[in-house]
Amino acid sequence: MNSLVPGGSALVVDDHGAILMQRRSDSGNWSFPGGIMEIGETLEQCVIRETKEETGLDIEIAGLLGIYTDPQHIIEYTDGEIRQEFNITYYGHVVGGLIMVSDESTEVRFIHPEELAELPVHDTVRLRLQHHAEQRPRPYLG
Repeated sequence: MNSLVPGGSALVVDDHGAILMQRRSDSGNWSFPGGIMEIGETLEQCVIRETKEETGLDIEIAGLLGIYTDPQHIIEYTDGEIRQEFNITYYGHVVGGLIMVSDESTEVRFIHPEELAELPVHDTVRLRLQHHAEQRPRPYLG
């Protein structure tokens, strides 16, 4: 392992309970929009920026689902970087924009939770979806 990078993602739910997901062009998995912080921004600003870049939608942060830092979750990138998970997942809601696909995704749409059971989703994202479904009174810290 050679890096630990602070990243964030947005769990955005529409009025019908469907969740904003993007199908990643690198892995083919469905995931929340998000990415890593840049110098000079807060993690909340990062998540808002990344969501806009990856989905075309403007969001505002509405809460915290959890902090995900499992040292057993290792991500290996094609350029040889090996990174330990460090993700804070925020709840967000749409305040503008139009859904579009970016160069990081092949599809972007709101998907009902039942449909997600049949789609390719990484285990760490499934954990976050489970925590969302549980309607936890406090954020997950792990």
